[in-house]
Amino acid sequence: MNRELLRARLSAPLPAPGTAMQPARAVADPPAIGAPLQSHDGEDLATGKLVPAAVLVSLVLGAQPGVLLTKRTAHLNKHAGQVSFPGGRIDPGDESPEHAALREADEEIALAPRHVELVGRLEDYVTGTGYRVTPVLGLLPQGAELEHLALSPSPHEVEAVFSLPLSVVLDPAAPQRRRSHFRGAWREFWVWPHPDHYIWGATAAMLVHLAHRLRSAG
Repeated sequence: MNRELLRARLSAPLPAPGTAMQPARAVADPPAIGAPLQSHDGEDLATGKLVPAAVLVSLVLGAQPGVLLTKRTAHLNKHAGQVSFPGGRIDPGDESPEHAALREADEEIALAPRHVELVGRLEDYVTGTGYRVTPVLGLLPQGAELEHLALSPSPHEVEAVFSLPLSVVLDPAAPQRRRSHFRGAWREFWVWPHPDHYIWGATAAMLVHLAHRLRSAG
């Protein structure tokens, strides 16, 4: 998939507010999905005032294209050791979710904003921990591999930077639906395959949304 096609699909308009996200083509759905895509964590859906946040969902377009991800350090108070996109809370000084996502990516992994071509957003995602997350979509330099971007993870926040191959993201059978008993209830969540990292939760769900966008007709 070339840069122009990626740009066209990632910049597609979002569904109208309150409209459930529908797969573009049923044949492209992960076999286990069985329902419209959720824009929240299901039974974990938070109540009360939501904290606005933004993450940068960026595609590395080198010889082995992929989606850039990070693994959080084990000593953090929240989501320690989990895989995530660069990002965080939208601060009062941030002009937009895009500004927040780029600022956080710069702070967390030293990804310079000038390297990112912003091309759109995914639908907001509400987490059970009380955040409304705006996934901001970006393309990284054509031909650049992850190691060429001179990233420098913040030792306090980020243990590792890696990518999920685009070939995996585009594989309808790659994401798997899992079920686990947690805090007295059964909960379902997505998991993406990776040889070194466990990709699940809100990050995995947003990757499912990204996969639907990339496999959309047009």
